[in-house]
Amino acid sequence: MPYKRIKDLREDADLSQNEVAKILFMSQTGYSKYERQENIPISVLISLAKFYKVSLDYMLGLSDEK
Repeated sequence: MPYKRIKDLREDADLSQNEVAKILFMSQTGYSKYERQENIPISVLISLAKFYKVSLDYMLGLSDEK
């Protein structure tokens, strides 16, 4: 479930994969794997939740409240 959420959050913020990858200090290719349903490290989820100002519950699909 976090795969769709991170893509939706990125698109809602009008950011490219490359822009988010730079924020995470990684390559665009590495970041794109997260949107294609590869395992996302918890540290990346935490960083993305902080960046987008949403809860981890929202990121994981446990809540629909950001």
